[in-house]
Formats: sequence, structure tokens, C-alpha cells
Amino acid sequence: MLTLTDATFKKEVLDSKDPVFVDFWAPWCGPCKVMSPLVEALAKEYEGQPVKFGKMNVDENDKTPPRFGIMSIPTFIIFKGGKPVEQFVGVQRKEDLKKKIDALLK
Repeated sequence: MLTLTDATFKKEVLDSKDPVFVDFWAPWCGPCKVMSPLVEALAKEYEGQPVKFGKMNVDENDKTPPRFGIMSIPTFIIFKGGKPVEQFVGVQRKEDLKKKIDALLK
């Protein structure tokens, strides 16, 4: 699981040849705390496959979240080819996230 910052976002996400699942979160956010173990489990499940997982703390990074219209957290964006292709806000079901990730890996 990558810890993303404003400084590393371009290199790790936008310039990545693999799709990147990004979790925009904050430590005080209740729904973020609910989703964190699920995102960690997904990252483990997809180890060795051509997809990366990263988390960005919106309190510590003030440039990147507004670029992608992050207004509520948690927000999850899947990037492919440097562009956002899927976006989800709030608590999600693991099965739904897996379907979206699997579709990008085909």
C-alpha cells in the first residue's frame, strides 16, 4: 500500500503504467476508519497483479484532492493511464470494488 502525497502523486499514480486504486481519507473520518481494513485487504488480495493501491491523507495534502473534486471522504478513485476512470464516495461493499478493479484488469 502506497502512502501518497502531493509530491509523489504524479509519479506513483498519473505516470503509472498499471491502474491505481486511491483512497482519499482523513484520520478523524468515521467512514474512512470503516473502509481502511477493507482497502488493506484488497491491496493484499491483488498483490502480484498489475494494480497498485495507495492512500492519501486529505488533511496533509491540499493540492491533489481539489484537482479531482474531492468534497467528501472517503472517496476512492481508480486511475488508469493517468486518468480517473471510476469514482466512489462513502462506505462501499468489497464485492462492488472488486468488480470494478477486475473489469480494469481484463
